[in-house]
Amino acid sequence: MEPRSAPITPMVLLIGNYPLDRQQSMQRFTTMMLQGLTTAGIPAEVAAPTPVLGNFFGTHNFIGKWLAYIDKFVLFPRQLRMRLAGRPVILHICDHSNAMYGVGVENIPVVVTCHDLIAVRSALGEELHCPVSFTGRLLQRWILRSLRHVDAVVCVSNATRDDAEQIVSLRGPAPRLEMISNGLNYPYHKLEQSETMARLKNVRGLALPFVLHVGSNLPRKNRDGVLRIFARNKDKWDARLVLAGDALDSEQASLAKQLEIADRIIEIRDASDQLLEALYTCAIGLLYPSLSEGFGWPIIEAQACSCPVVCSNIPPMPETAGEAGLFHDPTDEAGFAADILRLNDSAERAPWSEKSLLNAERFSAAKMISRYVDTYRSLGAKL
Repeated sequence: MEPRSAPITPMVLLIGNYPLDRQQSMQRFTTMMLQGLTTAGIPAEVAAPTPVLGNFFGTHNFIGKWLAYIDKFVLFPRQLRMRLAGRPVILHICDHSNAMYGVGVENIPVVVTCHDLIAVRSALGEELHCPVSFTGRLLQRWILRSLRHVDAVVCVSNATRDDAEQIVSLRGPAPRLEMISNGLNYPYHKLEQSETMARLKNVRGLALPFVLHVGSNLPRKNRDGVLRIFARNKDKWDARLVLAGDALDSEQASLAKQLEIADRIIEIRDASDQLLEALYTCAIGLLYPSLSEGFGWPIIEAQACSCPVVCSNIPPMPETAGEAGLFHDPTDEAGFAADILRLNDSAERAPWSEKSLLNAERFSAAKMISRYVDTYRSLGAKL
């Protein structure tokens, strides 16, 4: 009699991002999915391309970029096929930019989380303040074709789902489209004053009051606009501008000097969740005049800490910020500046802080995980 093979436990295989690409928000999402599924009692593992050739040059030059492509698109697919062989799993690609890994996968449902289609739309010719190179356009078209061949595309906002309906489902085979809002990827909450001050004490040059911006130097994040908006109030109060994320580039630093606000700017790179939580708790408001977004994670992070958000009125930001947001067209820099100055009055700020806390309650990580598990099961997974 042949020995019985051990029963195979169904699991979710999460596909993460290439570490050298330093896509922190995508890495956070993958970690949140892994922790959330494990907490919910659903076995899950993460597979991601391993830097091999990319280690020689990094990804910041031409040679390194193409060596990284070999890691991602030649070596990793082979590893993934071996990982999938004989295992009854759901394959969940955590970033739509990796949708090509789901093409050709047989007998296993493939789910892709779509965070935004900004780069895809830019590659198709739209002006979304997201420059795309020639090779970038080819890559984005490959991503789009791949999205049309998976089982389900889960969009993180209704605005992104609307884009997917227009682009992904335009012709040929179309996946099922769903919308599941992101949850908070860290349990942000309003801190007590003593704890806030303890966490902020080592931030050089920080003084109250201050306005906060969280983001990168990507053109669509509108860092130039942040500087101009802050400068409008420079003679009306002695506030600081805290920039959490990328350091200013040379052109932005030059603009800050021209606006005569360079001495009021505090830059914090790679801020920890604990430090961000203190900054959100203590800031007058989050200034977020982005030109395009897929969801806007800093919006709900700030609101969970009672920090009012003054942001763009471009979808999906009103969807994310809800009734707690103060909205302006990104070109209305005077309007942004007026609201930020108004929030310096504690009586004006208080109701917006309360609304912020209430809105943030909508974005539960546990609720998000539950919705994903429902999606897996609807595709036939026995979990």
